[in-house]
Amino acid sequence: MPFFNGTGYPFSVFMFMFFYLGLFLKKRKQNLQKMNLTAVKDVNEVMERHIDDSLAIIPPIKNSYTSHCDSSCNSNLKLVDVGTGAGLPGLVLAIACPDWKVTLLESMNKRCVFLEHAVSLTQLLNVQIVRGRAETLGKDVSFREQYDVAVARAVAEMRILAEYCLPLVRVGGLFVAAKGHDPQEEVKNSERAVQLMGASLLQLCSVESQSPFGQRTAVVCLKSRRTPKKYPRDAGTPAKVPL
Repeated sequence: MPFFNGTGYPFSVFMFMFFYLGLFLKKRKQNLQKMNLTAVKDVNEVMERHIDDSLAIIPPIKNSYTSHCDSSCNSNLKLVDVGTGAGLPGLVLAIACPDWKVTLLESMNKRCVFLEHAVSLTQLLNVQIVRGRAETLGKDVSFREQYDVAVARAVAEMRILAEYCLPLVRVGGLFVAAKGHDPQEEVKNSERAVQLMGASLLQLCSVESQSPFGQRTAVVCLKSRRTPKKYPRDAGTPAKVPL
């Protein structure tokens, strides 16, 4: 499998990853329509499309954080995965980077039940599961501007994601969106939203993924000032009326 090619991860990571993969596929087979976790069926396709893609954003996160946030350390990061779904990429990042503290943010209870089951069986100690909407938690002092890094994958377009994710990121932290091979127009359309949230586009990183779905891109934004108190707007508004 491409997942094994030159990853450099210890054997324990592979064991955790395959255990999670087994849970993922078992639950999908039992309850696909009810859980609506993902449309992918084949184990190899899951590895290539989801696991590889999730692992591929780790280098951009580490490199950008070391270069622009804290040159002394990129371990012990507090990371939130907004709209994690079945735990992609957040649960994969938690397995691959056990020194990171990962929060999985998901609004649907049934998906949270799956995540709790997966975390319990894999005995991961660096994962917190939070049920709620990003717009609500972005106003909660327990979550607002508390994270070093926010990530999102396959959730929404960039100008919507900016309002979901950046209020959760501390000043000096990063927002990283996993996108396809050609997100330039989407990124351009999001510039105003990113700036309103107190951030700016840092770089677009072409990522190395064995996925057969083409080149992937990590869109990295650096937060330089606090998000105005009026953001995020009420639940549902960012998607209905994007900035």
